[in-house]
Amino acid sequence: MQKISSQKICEIVGSKSKVIAVEIENIVTDSRKIKSGDLFIAIKGDKNDGHDYVADVITKGASVVIVEHLVDNIPTEKQIVVENSVEAYGKLGAYNRQLYKGIVIGLTGSAGKTTTKEEIKFVLSNFGKVYATTGNFNNHIGVPDTLCNIDTDADYVIVEMGMSAKGEIETLVSYVKPDVAIVTNVYPMHIEFFKEFKEIAEAKAEIFTSLKNGGIAIINQDTNFADILERRAIENKAKVIKFGKNNHVKAELKLQDNGEHNYYNAWCVLALVSELGLSIDKASLYLSEFKALAGRGAKYTLNLPDNNKYTLIDDSYSGQPEAMILAIRALDKMNGEGRKIAVLGKMAELGNTSQKRHIEIGEEVAKTSIDVVIGICPEMKDMLEQIPDTKEKYYFENKEGLDEFLINKLLQNNDIVLIKGARYSSKLYQVAESLLKKGK
Repeated sequence: MQKISSQKICEIVGSKSKVIAVEIENIVTDSRKIKSGDLFIAIKGDKNDGHDYVADVITKGASVVIVEHLVDNIPTEKQIVVENSVEAYGKLGAYNRQLYKGIVIGLTGSAGKTTTKEEIKFVLSNFGKVYATTGNFNNHIGVPDTLCNIDTDADYVIVEMGMSAKGEIETLVSYVKPDVAIVTNVYPMHIEFFKEFKEIAEAKAEIFTSLKNGGIAIINQDTNFADILERRAIENKAKVIKFGKNNHVKAELKLQDNGEHNYYNAWCVLALVSELGLSIDKASLYLSEFKALAGRGAKYTLNLPDNNKYTLIDDSYSGQPEAMILAIRALDKMNGEGRKIAVLGKMAELGNTSQKRHIEIGEEVAKTSIDVVIGICPEMKDMLEQIPDTKEKYYFENKEGLDEFLINKLLQNNDIVLIKGARYSSKLYQVAESLLKKGK
């Protein structure tokens, strides 16, 4: 955060509190990370209430705190009282963003947005200094945090925005105010929170509402409801740039992973590079060097107890249906001496479409050259029922014992094993972590 006075903070967040005069350079929401002189924002979450830690952060040296109500036994002159701490954090982020004079790129999408963000960061870092969202810290806390910590020396700032409900991106983008807004794709992610699929597209299109007049909107023209995205971008006076299988910047691409989704990510990056007036040829060369992220398709060569080796594709971060289908197709296309094994966990937040979507995954696998299929969690029974008996099939109620089964009973020399499923529902990321630990 650029240095700011406590009085200015009160003005920005709309608080009438009378606080001590101090200068603030760092804002913290995690009491464990507080340092002397920091501003602490007390946020009430599902499990913890930041107000319970106000006394602790004051003891550790916090200069002032933002709270939704006065906390007993704490000097009132150290408490900035607001109606909503999260909104106050957003307003501070928006203020700090306004002080930044470089190019801000806003990004959202149903799947693969963190990978695309990292790919943009990787490529642009070869043309200038880049500051970007850390990991997938893209929600109502993550976006203000990103904005409050902007590197003012950066040439480009990339802010990832996620959502699970209508109105969330509209709020986030009002803080970000991007020069470029990107929508990578629209899938029925979080469909249980919407009445119909097209409402998700409308929610994604909110990213254009605070785009600067004449700003650039980059849209995947092949995705679901691309027409809605384009229409909303035009309504917000954006310059619309589209990319897709039959409409993308021409460049020689030699990607490390040949899955179709990886090409869409690359075409998105090249569309951005082109609009920024940077070298397409150089960008395509940098794209060839980009490797998949941990948990998002990263490949590892690992050892088995008998000293044979196998390949792990760790795509365990999420289990969204369309992304799962893309991962299955990518595995199908891979060449190797060993078998192709798909370890698939349940998919979450699908509402009343859940059974249908799990059946679709099974139908997709049935069409491929995948040799072995393992389904984890009861929802995956429907998936396994679609698999012909010509393929080897296994079912696990949960992830317990799966790693030992793979290592000691199933995996053979040169096998390729894909692990994918809803992160917190199937917990397959823990299986991937175990395989990595035991196989290195």
